[in-house]
Amino acid sequence: MDICFIIKNRTIMQKLALLIALIISGIITAQSNYEKGMNKAFELWGTNPAEASNLFERIAAAEKDNWLPPYYAAQVLIIQGFEIKDKDKLDSQLKKAQGLINDATAISKDNPEIIILQALLHTVWVAYDGATYGMTLAPKVAALYEQAAKIDPNNPRVILNKAEWNMGSAQFFGQDTAPFCKDIERALELFANFKPETHFHPSWGKERAEQVLASCKE
Repeated sequence: MDICFIIKNRTIMQKLALLIALIISGIITAQSNYEKGMNKAFELWGTNPAEASNLFERIAAAEKDNWLPPYYAAQVLIIQGFEIKDKDKLDSQLKKAQGLINDATAISKDNPEIIILQALLHTVWVAYDGATYGMTLAPKVAALYEQAAKIDPNNPRVILNKAEWNMGSAQFFGQDTAPFCKDIERALELFANFKPETHFHPSWGKERAEQVLASCKE
């Protein structure tokens, strides 16, 4: 066999192996950067929610096919919204959150986790001024939870948030909330066996379910 042929093919194989190694290295680095960024954003959430949301948003700009970064960027803003008393500030914050929800939905349609987030955004407005927003948004919230329940009836966050919304509605109309406590119990049972798809997928809600169930027994 021609020695030049052997040397030439060995060189090609070496170059190919180097190219594959560089591609794999790039993938690992990208994953590492994503994971580092997400972990940092979660850390910031406890001390600086605004910066956490901004970081999630920057990650979303880089991870264009990943619904999780815009989901969390919106979630931070929505949870903060329950504490905002200034209407203009709340309006600005929730409009930004809505845009992020729209981005997440465009990536992952009919996603019950995103649907829950949309319902929570409407709930912020109802909590802010029930007299003004309750009539128009309450039916939308109820419909969103029904939609999420049809898609994933065994999602513990769907059951928890739907039950808690129904409890709030019952309290508002002076009705008994006890029937919904069974739903909270079911949510807790599902939380016990729930395993998120990845480390970063939504897994929240168990502690809240425990708090609500404790109030049922008071």
